[in-house]
Amino acid sequence: MSWSLNIGRVAGTVVRVHLTFLLFLAWIFAATYARDGAASAWTSLLFMLLLFLCVLLHEFGHIFTARAFGVTTPYVTLLPIGGVAQLERIPEEPGQEFLVAIAGPLVNVAITLLLVYGAGAQLLTSSAAVDSSHVPMIDRLAAVNLFLALFNLIPAFPMDGGRVLRALLATRLGYVRATEIAAWIGQFVAFALGFIGLMYNPILIFIAIFVYLAASAEAHMVALRAVSRGVPVSYAMMTNFATLAPEAHLDQAVQTLLATGQGEFPVVDAGGKPVGVLDRGALIRALKTLGPDARVADAMNAAFPTLSQRVTLEQAFKLLQQKQAPAVGIIDAVGKLTGLVTSETIAEMMMLQQALPKGVRLGPWSRPAGA
Repeated sequence: MSWSLNIGRVAGTVVRVHLTFLLFLAWIFAATYARDGAASAWTSLLFMLLLFLCVLLHEFGHIFTARAFGVTTPYVTLLPIGGVAQLERIPEEPGQEFLVAIAGPLVNVAITLLLVYGAGAQLLTSSAAVDSSHVPMIDRLAAVNLFLALFNLIPAFPMDGGRVLRALLATRLGYVRATEIAAWIGQFVAFALGFIGLMYNPILIFIAIFVYLAASAEAHMVALRAVSRGVPVSYAMMTNFATLAPEAHLDQAVQTLLATGQGEFPVVDAGGKPVGVLDRGALIRALKTLGPDARVADAMNAAFPTLSQRVTLEQAFKLLQQKQAPAVGIIDAVGKLTGLVTSETIAEMMMLQQALPKGVRLGPWSRPAGA
């Protein structure tokens, strides 16, 4: 995630702090200092740091549970709205997804119980008391952790409750249908939050927009994966595309971009074998920092994932997600680049598939008998 700073690594996962999180802490300190003085400002800052430590532990509940099922997590990022663990993939086995999703809220429940029964904290019933710097910090932390557990169990993506709901529905309805229903419920929750926000708290409106977009994105992603299942990658890959040479200058890449409108450019050697990829964003950044005379090799991403042309489109889609790559290259038996798969090519295929009559799939291998 851009605008993030790496602050360390825990059990193989990089911990990042988004710059907006640091600005948020500075704002909390400055606002409290102006209102109540230096002592209250430092107390509020310490409380926020402890709170986000609890959020980080929540995310590592997900991370360690996912790791038990063979799912790695490259990094976790702290934002003003909470933490985001970038799992390599979401388990499609309902039981596994349920355990991964519920692990985070259970960590917050465990922290609450530890503070109440182990450290003698008192659970607060008033939100005003939670905001008060005169209330013992341990009591405030216990109450906030319980709130985090309950809030995250709201049945709406991207909250954990949305994934718990999908896992429960998937045991009977299947993964795709369960996602559609869970996404619809998430969008309904978003509308409800937005309506409440109009009357009571404008912050709920921003949360509602975030929830609605996340629910839509989750449903779209699962639909893409479903339409790619069982389809040979050779059918949906892009075969008419421009490539760049590693020794070419960036101004040549600019001319190719303007001439083709292509967003991702495979970089190939003299034998046509891929050595990297240069996307539009990386090209623009390189122009600003290196200038137009720099070589493509200096700006490209050498970690260009490739697959054999004998695999399915679903495998290419999963690799796009896991590697967070702009494209996946498709190579032949000798390693020469023959095709390109991007999120756009899969989305276009899904759009065409949805236009066909029910029961008919794209591709000559799946037409109904007698067609």
